[in-house]
Amino acid sequence: MYALLCNSLYNFQFSLSSLINLGLVCYGNQAVLILFPIIEPDPGHTKLRLSSEGLEAIKRITNPIAAVSVIGPYRSGKSFLLNQLLSLSCYEGFGVGHMRDTKTKGIWVWGTPLELDINGVKTSVFYLDTEGFESIGKSNVYDDRIFALATVLSSVLIYNLPETIREADISRLSFAVELAEEFYGRSAGQDVAFEPAKLLWLIQRDFLQGKSVQQMVNEALQHVPNSDGNKNIDQVNQIRDSLAIMGDNSTAFSLPQPHLQRTKLCDMKDGELDPMYVKKREQLKELVASFIRPKIVQGKSLNGKEFVAFLEQILEALNKGEIPTTGSLVEVFNKGILERCLKLYSEMMAKLRLPLPEKSLQNVHESSKGETMKSFDEQHFGRHHAKKSVMQLDEEIEKVYKNFILANEYKSAKLCEALYTRCEDRMDQLQVLRLPSMAKFNAGFLQCNQSFERECVGPSKANYENRMIKMMGKSKSSFIKEYNHRLFNWLVAFSLVMVSLSITTRFGILLLQPGKHLSTALSLIWTDGHYHLLSWRQFWWYIGDVTAEEPGHVGCYLYTIVIKGARIGQEQTR
Repeated sequence: MYALLCNSLYNFQFSLSSLINLGLVCYGNQAVLILFPIIEPDPGHTKLRLSSEGLEAIKRITNPIAAVSVIGPYRSGKSFLLNQLLSLSCYEGFGVGHMRDTKTKGIWVWGTPLELDINGVKTSVFYLDTEGFESIGKSNVYDDRIFALATVLSSVLIYNLPETIREADISRLSFAVELAEEFYGRSAGQDVAFEPAKLLWLIQRDFLQGKSVQQMVNEALQHVPNSDGNKNIDQVNQIRDSLAIMGDNSTAFSLPQPHLQRTKLCDMKDGELDPMYVKKREQLKELVASFIRPKIVQGKSLNGKEFVAFLEQILEALNKGEIPTTGSLVEVFNKGILERCLKLYSEMMAKLRLPLPEKSLQNVHESSKGETMKSFDEQHFGRHHAKKSVMQLDEEIEKVYKNFILANEYKSAKLCEALYTRCEDRMDQLQVLRLPSMAKFNAGFLQCNQSFERECVGPSKANYENRMIKMMGKSKSSFIKEYNHRLFNWLVAFSLVMVSLSITTRFGILLLQPGKHLSTALSLIWTDGHYHLLSWRQFWWYIGDVTAEEPGHVGCYLYTIVIKGARIGQEQTR
């Protein structure tokens, strides 16, 4: 946009001063932007927006950046002061009053930074001119945004005040005070969100009535009596208290008027200006230079790209609400810390091997949350306004925890379902054994119960335990019923064979007189509603004795035992 050929401009009879008033200077045949806005007002003149053309020039800076801003009321000589600090005439530097029809709007920067060596670090220093306060056609909120942005961006903040310090001038510093309370009051050794701007009270006044300028500032910061309990006075008094605490980060300087004919200042050389003014101006230059430091954000100096990114971040926060607040800035600077702490919590929880009992998961959550909150408390910015960030972190942690609860429930259900199915299959296998064995069934039954109790964990355990009880009870009842049925059929068949053998050997049907032998046999093999395999050896010993005494009666004895036993079993099963 600004790549214009100087030859073309000269053809239209543009003078050097006219080019400079446009913010341009010629290098060879190329017109280069040397004065440009970085912040402009929106159409409603209530909020701020970035000026992309100007920011492109700053992005090219690779050195650490420092910014010196001049703020103050409308038509208080801010632009002239900046030109004096840069050793530029009105025709070379910032436009002054009547020199430019469109006075300073938003924030403008001198496009050629000064290169200073600060503690061995080559630093690019930009000088910023800000739109004056209290001008016609804009709101107080707009002024507050300009002031807030300059406060945050600057390494040195020159508060340019004509003649004296008013109540309104002190009230304007409320934002700076809040920033100090929220960001700068950190413990020693901890990174701050950004280094505070050095506040320089610059009083342009010829006579201080025997007082030093510092005494004048100190008096302005003393409490004002408020016997009526006026809230506005209370508020300003609180600001006074805070500014007094910030004393180490502020200083005062007085500058006399350069000449009585202020409208002709731009055409005057130093020899025509008040000698005292020239002397004090040089002292002011040295003082400002001694304050300049690279802009530090979270422990790191910023190059051009980083400075622009920082500017974008701050501007978004200041435009967020109806009025600029330190709370919105606190949220911006805590955003990265919040994300890191949330990642810390997630990493601690990710080490868990799910599923876990609900109580165990809750204990680990509470422990991890406690460590996360402690880490955030050690790093976060803001004293009063950090509560919102703390609440946000708590909400985000609970969201992550809910996901772990759902994952735990899913894995618990999956595990317990697999164990349940395995036991169910095992019970089915025991049901269809060729030779049914109560001992084997009991052993399998016990093994399933123990493995399920040991391995099934998590929130699904209670539900699957109930299912297991029902399934295992049904399997056991079915097995016993089938076991008795198959054993009965086997004994009937066996006894019939023995009866046939008895009939054959005795050539006829023998009468059965069971007596004590029958009752003894029954007591041996039938108890608790089913046959006991462990009694069979004793039973056969008994049968052997009977056979020795009455060989022909063995079949009858067996048949009677089976029939009697079956009846007793049926009655007990019912």
